[in-house]
Amino acid sequence: MPISPDSLLADLRWRYATKQFDPTAKISTDAWQAIEESLVLTPSSFGLQPWKFWVIDDPELRQKLAAQSWNQPQVIEASHLVVLTARADLELHDIDQWIQRLGQVQGTPEAALAPLKKMIVGFSGAMTPEQRHDWNRRQVYLALGQLMAAAAVMGIDSCPLEGIHAPGYDELLGLQNTGYRTAVACALGYRLATDKYAAAPKARFEKSQMIAHL
Repeated sequence: MPISPDSLLADLRWRYATKQFDPTAKISTDAWQAIEESLVLTPSSFGLQPWKFWVIDDPELRQKLAAQSWNQPQVIEASHLVVLTARADLELHDIDQWIQRLGQVQGTPEAALAPLKKMIVGFSGAMTPEQRHDWNRRQVYLALGQLMAAAAVMGIDSCPLEGIHAPGYDELLGLQNTGYRTAVACALGYRLATDKYAAAPKARFEKSQMIAHL
């Protein structure tokens, strides 16, 4: 059921980068399952989904990750922590895996998807491995945006975390030889009533400066 324009804007205006989470307030299982599904539903270029999302449940691991995050308290205090990782490369087997999945879900013969596969292979092949990883990493930010927007609509607070030492995260998560690298993290939960940033006016440029109609 679509929400009203007023409700959407109210939810987005309510959202902010939460600095202080209530460590006693936990996201319910049903709500968290919806959050995870929102990540799965994130759009991506060609539908390739060049990412993997790691939900960090282990308190000890979160303590270690905090040390790789300039000791930002959100890493420990938030109800949930998600680390969003990008494919280190985009190889032929990655493309094959997607084409097979697409055909399976949509009931399309693989031969009919050959032109799409050729297009993706050509696009990917025109880039270096480093460029492909950078492209994959940019795709991850689509998922981050969807994650925070979905959380806001459900009344769940979030804070994107780019102030992290990605190689340190990779080591702690055991990402070596997995084909993934840390891109960004996001803490989710419920704000403390004493977080002064919750009541701060949202500072944005005027719409006329940000949006142009041609």
